[in-house]
Amino acid sequence: MDTEGRHTPPTERDRAPHPGRGRGRRSRSVRCTALAAGAAGVLLLIHAFVLEPFRIPSDSMANTLETGDRALVNKLAYRFGNLPARGDVVVFDGAGSFDPARSGGSDYVKRVVGVGGDRVTCCDERGRIEVNGEPVDEAYLHPGDRPSAVPFDVEVPEGRLWVMGDHRSRSSDSRDHLGSPGGGTVPVDRVVGRADWIVWPVERIGSLRGRHG
Repeated sequence: MDTEGRHTPPTERDRAPHPGRGRGRRSRSVRCTALAAGAAGVLLLIHAFVLEPFRIPSDSMANTLETGDRALVNKLAYRFGNLPARGDVVVFDGAGSFDPARSGGSDYVKRVVGVGGDRVTCCDERGRIEVNGEPVDEAYLHPGDRPSAVPFDVEVPEGRLWVMGDHRSRSSDSRDHLGSPGGGTVPVDRVVGRADWIVWPVERIGSLRGRHG
């Protein structure tokens, strides 16, 4: 009797699939997709409300910040009642001050020299900027630069900032907007955040807090 047909084992195609085997793979895939979506959402929230990289477009802040540097902007620095302080490096939206004719201005990075209520003048007999009659030690200035080649005497309104680049001879800053609304000062509520770290290139990674170029 021919028995080969009776005892031939079923082919792989004929075998019933292992219970749950496909479902396990699909579950892992769904979990991975959910985790990736969650991670992307967290990154978007961080970018929107906490930290944002900012590419330095010019040498107006050299040597503190060089063209092409990536600075990480701390968006929480001035929340919860904190205000920009003299010496802070800030990123701000120039709409209504540096870009008076535009409702959505460009972003700028400058150093805060005067805050609301300050009188900022240039220059004393030694060529230094004074704030409220006291000379400012500007160790961060680009080597060879004068504090300013343009004389000015400004009372900074409350809620506004007088800002200047560290590379004074290459910076278009508050001095260049004396005739604009606000007299060259920037509204505090237009400040995006404080530039706290250089994160690129690798050889320049480090904190900007207290950095003097």
